[in-house]
Amino acid sequence: MRERQQLEDSIKAYMEIENGLYDHLDLIALGEEEGDADVVSEAETALKELARTAQKREVEALLSGEADTNDTFLEVHAGAGGTESQDWAQMLSRMYLRWAEDRQYKTEIIESSAGEEAGLKSMTILIKGHNAYGWLKTESGVHRLVRISPFDSNARRHTSFASVWVYPSINDEINIDVKESDCRIDTYRASGAGGQHVNTTDSAVRITHIPTGIVVQCQNERSQHKNRATAWNMLKARLYEQELKKREEEAESEAASKTEIGWGHQIRSYVLQPYQLVKDLRTGVESTNPSGVLDGDIDEFVEAALAQRIHGGGPDEVQDIE
Repeated sequence: MRERQQLEDSIKAYMEIENGLYDHLDLIALGEEEGDADVVSEAETALKELARTAQKREVEALLSGEADTNDTFLEVHAGAGGTESQDWAQMLSRMYLRWAEDRQYKTEIIESSAGEEAGLKSMTILIKGHNAYGWLKTESGVHRLVRISPFDSNARRHTSFASVWVYPSINDEINIDVKESDCRIDTYRASGAGGQHVNTTDSAVRITHIPTGIVVQCQNERSQHKNRATAWNMLKARLYEQELKKREEEAESEAASKTEIGWGHQIRSYVLQPYQLVKDLRTGVESTNPSGVLDGDIDEFVEAALAQRIHGGGPDEVQDIE
């Protein structure tokens, strides 16, 4: 039923674009016949917006990867720099939560580790919705912030880093075999504000996969059993994403977009002072409205990165209508 609804939505979107195209072309012809420049101008503006909608649908239609339709886990980790980077990690987490909210995706905080003074050391979010992983898979990498620090009494400019890691949530159709003997399982007391038992029992679970060094953790449930089950699912999802990435690298030679995620691999810079600019270092897409971007308006960056991965270049810009 879910697949049927998705197909019906896709067909409906296509029909709306097609009908809108012919309706606005008819309006332009009518306006030109009657010499009504306002009608022509409004129809041309509507066609440009329709072209942007069609471009977004084109990218979405090309999300045909093995796990693109799945829900996704998104991890944010503060870099070196203490409170500055931890505050930046919290800002990034909020950005993705707002983006998901705007798309009417459901979100669940799986793990959150608060900073000593402010912000977050890390946060893991489960984002549920059609194509959640497909849309966000190019967001993995290092995000850089430049601003006047609100924590510096001398009002100096600081540069902060945080990393984002995106991997798909796996369903029952995908079988991932993980040997428990290859893992180290630790329990610990959850941090932060919580319910009656959250901070009084060792309910939080951390699993380390020794062969790969992958570490996952979950503390959002009071039950250690539930946290352990969620952590196992996260580990399987990480191993599955690693295998997908390995296949992708073997199949394609686009080395620039396939490098291993590390602190030297920045994908986007957010500059708040001395000027205001957000720039994606892979695609060259820029925005002079960083407040809007940090409020979740990242579609332009996401679509360009996806188009680059799919086509090997940036998305076609909407052409002016003569």
